[in-house]
Amino acid sequence: MKKSGASEAKGGSSPSQHIDGRIKELGDWRGEMLARIRSIIKQTDPEVIEEWKWRGVPVWEHDGIICTGETYKAVVKMTFAKGASLEDPSGLFNSSLEGNTRRAIDFHEGDKIDEKALKALICEAVALNTSKRAAARPASARKKSKSA
Repeated sequence: MKKSGASEAKGGSSPSQHIDGRIKELGDWRGEMLARIRSIIKQTDPEVIEEWKWRGVPVWEHDGIICTGETYKAVVKMTFAKGASLEDPSGLFNSSLEGNTRRAIDFHEGDKIDEKALKALICEAVALNTSKRAAARPASARKKSKSA
């Protein structure tokens, strides 16, 4: 099984090393927030795979993209790839609300993270990814995996 950061990015550094570098490079509240978000994701889904895409965006995947962690001058944006399909009873989504697919949470300096609600969203995103993956497999493959 592929572990977090197992794939090599350009230059020989793993995606996890690139994310470590980004956190260190930021050196302010944004780095601390990105590190905290990353920690919550990894606690919630120990099988998560870290990737480094689109010229410098941390991405967390499990049978597809769960979310990204973009950093801007005034915000750390956690974008859920299929956020529009997720229940958000705690109202964490506060950005990218107009689209039919993605939803995001903008974290500003001093914001507190509702860990319980965020972990629930992450779990739901993983469940959505894994359910779609299982549904997309041919019936013969599903039968084999059940009997194995």
